[in-house]
Amino acid sequence: MLAQLDRSISLKEWEMQRDRVAEMRPPIAIDADHFARLSALSSMASGPMAKVCEYLREELDPAHVIPADKLRPDIVSFGSKVKFRDEQTGKVREIVLVYPLDADIARRRVSVLTPVGAALLGLSVNQTISFRTRAGERRELTVLKVGRED
Repeated sequence: MLAQLDRSISLKEWEMQRDRVAEMRPPIAIDADHFARLSALSSMASGPMAKVCEYLREELDPAHVIPADKLRPDIVSFGSKVKFRDEQTGKVREIVLVYPLDADIARRRVSVLTPVGAALLGLSVNQTISFRTRAGERRELTVLKVGRED
């Protein structure tokens, strides 16, 4: 009985943490072409990618899907050069968001199927998002600038 109680408390605490993190997920915008491709991609992944894909699906479900030519240039999309701040460390980084096959960390090309890539997708300047790393750590990122890759 005590073991069941301990498990239920842990589950309740986990649910509360999950809900707090979910509260820091602002609505995102994504163009229709990428939405369809990402929906398919996030449904196929398994293994270590499964949690990131689940997070990505949770981000896509309430997303504002708009035509590509109507997507504002300050919204993070594929090929966007994104400058952001990690609110826990204060570090500012700049990356380019790409599909998995185009990822190259040495060139700062980050896949959308990474926790950071999935978190940044669809955000605009000054938006902050909370997410969990693969190690389970809570992180918050704030978008500072969005442009196109040079």
